[in-house]
Amino acid sequence: MSEKSNMSRRSFLKATGGTAAAVALTGTGAAQDTTTQDGDGGGGGTLNLINRSMTTMDPIKATDTASGTVIQQVFDALMNYPFGDVEVKNLLASQFNTSDDFRTYTFNIKENATFHNGKDVTAQDFVYSWERLAASDESRRSYFILDSIGVQHETMQQDGEEVYRPGTLGVNAVDDKTLEMRLEQPFHATLPMLAYTAFAALPEGIVGDIEGYDGQMPYNQFATSNPIGAGPFQFERWQSNTEAQVSRYDDYHGNAANVEAINWAIIEDANAHWTYAMNQNADYFSIPTNFYDPSKLTVENTDQQGRETGTYGPVRNGETLNYLGVPTINAFYVGFNTAAVDKPIRQAAAYAMNQQAVIEQIFKGRGEASYHFTPPSIYPGGPEAYNQHAQQNYPYGYNETQLDQARQVMQDAGFGPNNRASFTFTVYQSSPTWEEVAILLRDQLQSAFIDVNVESAPFSTLLERGRNGNLQAYSLGWIMDWPAPDNFLQLLNPPQTDTSQDAPISYVNWSGTEAANQATSAWEQIQNNPAPTDQAEQARNEAYVQIEEANWEDVCFLPTYHRIDQRFWYDTVNPPQFGAAGPSRQMFNTTDVE
Repeated sequence: MSEKSNMSRRSFLKATGGTAAAVALTGTGAAQDTTTQDGDGGGGGTLNLINRSMTTMDPIKATDTASGTVIQQVFDALMNYPFGDVEVKNLLASQFNTSDDFRTYTFNIKENATFHNGKDVTAQDFVYSWERLAASDESRRSYFILDSIGVQHETMQQDGEEVYRPGTLGVNAVDDKTLEMRLEQPFHATLPMLAYTAFAALPEGIVGDIEGYDGQMPYNQFATSNPIGAGPFQFERWQSNTEAQVSRYDDYHGNAANVEAINWAIIEDANAHWTYAMNQNADYFSIPTNFYDPSKLTVENTDQQGRETGTYGPVRNGETLNYLGVPTINAFYVGFNTAAVDKPIRQAAAYAMNQQAVIEQIFKGRGEASYHFTPPSIYPGGPEAYNQHAQQNYPYGYNETQLDQARQVMQDAGFGPNNRASFTFTVYQSSPTWEEVAILLRDQLQSAFIDVNVESAPFSTLLERGRNGNLQAYSLGWIMDWPAPDNFLQLLNPPQTDTSQDAPISYVNWSGTEAANQATSAWEQIQNNPAPTDQAEQARNEAYVQIEEANWEDVCFLPTYHRIDQRFWYDTVNPPQFGAAGPSRQMFNTTDVE
């Protein structure tokens, strides 16, 4: 997951599938228990997991999956994707109503919901929390509420830019348990967006990073050592690069957790990750690709969501593991800074890459070849339309390497044996598979008069360099914040890729070309058709495809693969199956351990 921009421009989302769309359009939402499948809390034991390096426990600042995984257990929002499914349901909301024009939402908050400090969750807590989301300097998600959902607000000029005027957000507490939210215009994916943890409730005034509040504790204390939410687990500790731990919150408004605690060992190194799992120090885990053996996998069942279940093993400790594989909503890609890497070089790289071979040879079949940035399940028309459009129109060879064309595009641009091009490809340090992709691309492009320097950097360093425009080519992935094409294609809205601006959403500096203009125009079409109507949806769908084709032309992103998320576990634990929203959206309060 990459950084997010706070630039003021609307981005409208497409709800995915019939259920999510129906929920978004319903006039009322009755209370639903989304926190339990079985069990009533009060069990014992510690659930041991593995995580990567975290950056923060502040829901409005976290942009990395590792932080989000822990935040998901500690903080609750009004809505939720229960068990990582993409069917949005009530969480802290007991019910909601919408006005006939779909511009006013009224939420009733559960009477029994309390924060970990014992304070009741009130509507005013949401007013405060969402004002932080919009106005705090710590927020990397302000565009979620100001531009994406489009909550009513005023703006002002600051340093030559139009920015949010603090205190003008169209959110108010009607009474202690009634929250009203007013939108500038109807928006078809409001409820799915409200399920994101950036919209979670914090106790009013817990930190003083917005006008009118001095804060009950210093910001850094809240963000690293004392985050207080209303989730099923309360925070215990986070030791950077070592571990994080949460414990059961017995007064949870849903079902109290079955386990006493969750402990995440923070492990970046693949060898250490696998050793930790094989020593049975982790109950539920992924397998690093370099240790994964497809021949050990036995798939016993595939459900209607495409989720595979079965067994894996025996592994080196003699155990046979339980298995779950889910085609989650994600996209992994090579990004090019177009200001630093010329278009013929980017096109040559596209001709050289055989996405299907990369999946089979490097990622060992743990994904699908990618030709669009939008994942298949939320592509307009679904997976069949995704594949048909790619097979018929992808200009750089569908499931094949075309090195002759790579050489030709470089020769046409004046490159050759005595006039070679070069660029640096930066991958994140903890990903040996992406380093293999980079090396493969480097070796292929040698014959196309391109020298590629492959380097690795820590994930946080890669993001920082990207935001500052100091990357030429890089590997990153995007995991859904909400299940809609806009959540992905906003990364290809040219104005939001400008690294000279504050917190660009991607790092490609795309501007000044016919394709960039096409993408900008298409994004405006999405902005201008936000309504929950068939006509508006058709206009958005056309624009989504236009952005994909514009990206094909200029190769800002070189789509590589859509990951299948896999999890493995011992018989001593019974985690719930997650859905297309992915394992980072799981809540573990229903999990038992022996």
